[in-house]
Amino acid sequence: MTRVEWKEKKVGLGNAIIIGAVLAVIGVVLGINWNSWFGGFAPYLGLENVNNSKIDWSSLDEVYDSLAQNYNGDISKEDLVNGAKKGMVDALGDAYTIYMTAEESADFYDDLHGNVGSGIGVEIGLRDGYVRVLRTLPDNPARKAGILAGDIFYKIDGEDVYTLSSDEVAKKVRGEEGSKVTVTVVRDGEELDFTMTRETINNVSAYVEYDGKTAIVTATRFDSDTGTMIQNMAKEFSSKGINKVILDLRSNGGGYVSAAKDLLSLWIDGETILQQKSKHFGDTTTEALSGKAILKDMKTIVLVNGTTASASEIVAGALQDYKKATILGEKTYGKGVVQTLYNLSGGAVLKVTTADWHTPLDRSINKEGVTPDVEVERSYDDINAMRDPQMDKAKGL
Repeated sequence: MTRVEWKEKKVGLGNAIIIGAVLAVIGVVLGINWNSWFGGFAPYLGLENVNNSKIDWSSLDEVYDSLAQNYNGDISKEDLVNGAKKGMVDALGDAYTIYMTAEESADFYDDLHGNVGSGIGVEIGLRDGYVRVLRTLPDNPARKAGILAGDIFYKIDGEDVYTLSSDEVAKKVRGEEGSKVTVTVVRDGEELDFTMTRETINNVSAYVEYDGKTAIVTATRFDSDTGTMIQNMAKEFSSKGINKVILDLRSNGGGYVSAAKDLLSLWIDGETILQQKSKHFGDTTTEALSGKAILKDMKTIVLVNGTTASASEIVAGALQDYKKATILGEKTYGKGVVQTLYNLSGGAVLKVTTADWHTPLDRSINKEGVTPDVEVERSYDDINAMRDPQMDKAKGL
């Protein structure tokens, strides 16, 4: 084992100059094509009323001319165009509003539907400034190799990745089935290497297990069909004599709001489950389906943690407001904003924050999260030792 000394990673002056030059080129391309791009993007960005005629982009022409004459390297027009689009969206300063190229959007939709292809079977996320393992999936390479929850992704095939986003790390982990990948993680300050063979990952969005007369329903994300899947599971509960449901939403990062609506309709009959407040589209409410609330009188415990986010927070918040469930665990992540997907030319997709979410009782979710009724912590040590004090507490309630 090699002891890793953690230091802030800095960019050298030479690299900074190059990066600055490339960004300037991107800006120039944006400026040159501003009139044509602005008309297409402005409605999506809420900028249709901006008077762009007052913006003087001529100074960017000067920068571009200088780079074109002096830059010691090739300039890809396609990369510049995509970079300009990304730069315009990034300038909003909203982490959830994103421009995706055709390739990136395809990966996004695959992730959303659990079509992760071949990989090592880990769920990852940015925690404490690093991309960490949130959990390993059963019967998949990472768990078999000994990778643990809390491990920091440090290198992949010898390349530093600890400054990359979780999406970028995930993309590097994936590959052709049967191919080898070496993942270097940092655990307790130690650098550890794991060489694994990529496998096709079986990653369903929801499943049910039974513990006596308790049904334990786990939803790992909200696909378009997750709500329907759980509705079908619930129809079997009466025949099995179930008298309590534990809904496990821990580390569920969200997905389709429609799936959250379908799920909530098992407990809430036709009433408001969500408020959306939007600067451009007004305030709206979402109601549960009517006549589907077969669990409305069922004792229910919902498990949440710090990585329960987005649509899963809608579920937890609504059930808490209507007192249909006891929320147990740790405060949720606090991602209470709506993203709308807009298909652009060439297969690109713009994911735009268009509204804020509030619970039925008008509690803001964004940056606030959902505070559990019963607080129980579960550490990485607990996870890796297969201890689950949250589940134990839920079974005992």
